[in-house]
Amino acid sequence: MILSTGPAFAIEEKKSVLAGILFLISAPSGSGKSSVVNQLRSQVESLEFSVSYTTRPPRGSEQEGREYYFVSRDKFQQMIEADEFLEYAEVFGNYYGTARHSLGDAFAKGKDLLLDIDVQGAAQVRRKMPEAVSIFLMPPTPADLAMRLRGRSRAEGVVQEEVIKRRLAKARQEIENYREYGYILVNDILDRAVEEMAAIVSAERMSHNPGRPNSEDDRLREIAERCRQRNSEARIRPVLQAFGI
Repeated sequence: MILSTGPAFAIEEKKSVLAGILFLISAPSGSGKSSVVNQLRSQVESLEFSVSYTTRPPRGSEQEGREYYFVSRDKFQQMIEADEFLEYAEVFGNYYGTARHSLGDAFAKGKDLLLDIDVQGAAQVRRKMPEAVSIFLMPPTPADLAMRLRGRSRAEGVVQEEVIKRRLAKARQEIENYREYGYILVNDILDRAVEEMAAIVSAERMSHNPGRPNSEDDRLREIAERCRQRNSEARIRPVLQAFGI
């Protein structure tokens, strides 16, 4: 993986005028992150989703401007040279990048921003914005992840076991970075993962704009608190063991 090293979004200059919350979500490929994010976006108001740019072709029902902006390698390289990315990376031979203007556009509209971002890209953004709320989504087991990867590959018309094996090895490496994230989710039940994500967003918003809590606020805070890394050891221990971590 190759990460950008050049200048990125002028975070320091913008901090004083940007009031929204930046949420970062990372997960190994095939963990069901897109499903969680799509449902979250349909349920939570005032949450802008940063649509990343990529040089890989669309998969299945993916649409231009919804999951990604699909561009050529030449176009992506031009954007790199024009310093248009907050961060970018090369993953499995394809580039992925977050446009610099995403933060300003969302926050100027009074919305929070959700970045669906690679582990190393998230680390790069956290260095610039340590106040960002970071969430790591884990698959429950390697077998479950392999099943999802094969299902996605069949939908694309080809199953390459060597590619799946490489993605499983990469997943293990990414999961090893879970301690860098404030919240940990395990996507064994989709509806529960979506509920936990929504609770985290609500709890973080309440912490930024405290008021008189009601019973529903207390319930959401309790759910979010259980997902904090420091409180997740019992839940994630079987996942770590399954991946040999």
